Amino acid sequence: MVIIDALIAALALAAVWFGLSARIVKQYERGLVFRLGRVLETIRGPGLNLIVPAVDRLRKVNMQIVTLPVPAQVGITRDNVTVKVDAVVYFNVVDPVRAIVRVQDYMFAVSQVAQTSLRSMIGKSELDDLLTNRERLNQGLEIMIDSPALDWGVHIDRVEIKDVALPESMKRSMSRQAEAERERRARIITAEGELQASHKLAQAAAIMADTPAALQLRLLQTVVEVAAEKNSTLVLPFPVELLRFLEKAPIAQATSQAHRPATQAQLPAEAPAAVESAPERRSVRDIVGVQPPPAARTPTT
Repeated sequence: MVIIDALIAALALAAVWFGLSARIVKQYERGLVFRLGRVLETIRGPGLNLIVPAVDRLRKVNMQIVTLPVPAQVGITRDNVTVKVDAVVYFNVVDPVRAIVRVQDYMFAVSQVAQTSLRSMIGKSELDDLLTNRERLNQGLEIMIDSPALDWGVHIDRVEIKDVALPESMKRSMSRQAEAERERRARIITAEGELQASHKLAQAAAIMADTPAALQLRLLQTVVEVAAEKNSTLVLPFPVELLRFLEKAPIAQATSQAHRPATQAQLPAEAPAAVESAPERRSVRDIVGVQPPPAARTPTT
């Protein structure tokens, strides 16, 4: 009976000791054992781990990548522009002993280093670099933060600048600059188009000069295109060559009549014709602006 009681007591004591000494470490964690305040070199892996109750103390360290947002920092760039920049830091613990022993709170330490490094980067950079060369700035921030973090057993995986907030006056100035740049490009494109069109028109003019009929065909084509628009008024250009032809025809006729001898029988018959054609000749000459030559007088008998 005494033996049974002793066995039960031993089992109960073993169960209590096991309950006090058993520790479970998760897959993404590592365990550090402090024995009487001194850290042991052996790092406990994931699974069930036993420690000495009342002597050992197990400290778990998360080995996952931590996402740490950096609060927005206000700074003045090298070209004297006030900006507000925020970022995010991705890091993980690679040495649990250093992360626990060498720094009191490694997450707070990384946060403070990230903020000071971001302010320093703002002061060393220009506004155009903050807006366009973010990859280079991200690499510079990663190097600046990773240098002290290595002594703490922390590895900086990457650093990303999230947003660059500009003053309203600077936004308006940049908007006007962008608008002026777009207008300049539009004018250059328009000028290049006009230059190419002028070259083509010069070639077309040279071809039409060699073949005058092409100009008349082009005129007729233009008339057809204008007439297709259903306009009520159609303005048709009158060729100057035709006016000159109409001008030369009456002058030649009058000259031939002046050199031909006139008879008494012919004068009464030709006078009305001359009277009737005179207004027509005057209208053509008035159009072209040419004064008629003096008419030859017919001798009377």
